[in-house]
Amino acid sequence: MTFESDVQAIDLFGKKIEEIKREIGKVIIGQDDVVDALLNGIFSKGHCLLVGVPGLAKTLMVSTLAGVLDLSFSRVQFTPDLMPSDIVGTEILDQQKQFRFIKGPVFANIVLADEINRTPPKTQAALLEAMQEKSVTIAGETHKLPDPFFVLATQNPIEQEGTYPLPEAQLDRFMFNIWLDYPSMEEEINIVKSTTVNKEVSLSKMMNAEEIVAFQHLIRKIPVPDNVYEYAVNLSAQSRPGYPGAHKMANEYLAWGAGPRSSQYLILGAKCNAAMNGKYAPDIEDVRAVAVPVMRHRLVRNYKAEAEAIRTETIIETMAG
Repeated sequence: MTFESDVQAIDLFGKKIEEIKREIGKVIIGQDDVVDALLNGIFSKGHCLLVGVPGLAKTLMVSTLAGVLDLSFSRVQFTPDLMPSDIVGTEILDQQKQFRFIKGPVFANIVLADEINRTPPKTQAALLEAMQEKSVTIAGETHKLPDPFFVLATQNPIEQEGTYPLPEAQLDRFMFNIWLDYPSMEEEINIVKSTTVNKEVSLSKMMNAEEIVAFQHLIRKIPVPDNVYEYAVNLSAQSRPGYPGAHKMANEYLAWGAGPRSSQYLILGAKCNAAMNGKYAPDIEDVRAVAVPVMRHRLVRNYKAEAEAIRTETIIETMAG
């Protein structure tokens, strides 16, 4: 897919995003910020960690997104007995006595890793390695994952007994940490009305894999003013307690701050946010728009913050100004 100019491409991208959101809105009621973040993650080539209680349509949202974007979709329910081969695939000996690789569910454009914290670290690492390398190596042979490739992992914030929380280094691989909240009263009434009747919704395919890859390249090409680069890097640097330029809230309430990956994702997210809203270059407001989901899982609060119930989001919003 080629464009006459980058300006024309960004105009087209903005229109396509609106069409996609309207189509998703036929099935998903409300949750506009969550849909925006998921679309931003896809077109920024990032992965997302979605945190929310059961019953908030996380699986439906992702399968609907995959359908509207005409992408292959697979769902893996993470359990304590799940093995790495259950995700990436395994070699079998066929009837001709030849070894043959059987692909696992990770070989899809969109992979929903449901309740990723309920499986042991060995299995978590298999998925996270695939996310980073965009390939799987079995018996010395490398198998490329499809392009585009996007992982949405979910976590349940309740029932934490017997879970395996992701280490900070693995959390850092996710571009966004998205909190899914309860719907408003009006939204919940509309949800109940639309899901308790005999009503089938047919979704149109608004984009395909080739177009998505082209728009992903477009996002990377968007120019960024120097002051926006400085703001994004400074925002990450302010979160590092004990370092020069650290924000007073970081020194008081954080044990660890965000690393360089935070700065990278702030810029990529700001680029995509700008393009989604019809702007040809990001400004500081676009960085602020993605600051919370980018940094939320990269900051580690200290005991004082937990004792005083100081939320990570409050710290980020204060630093962002």
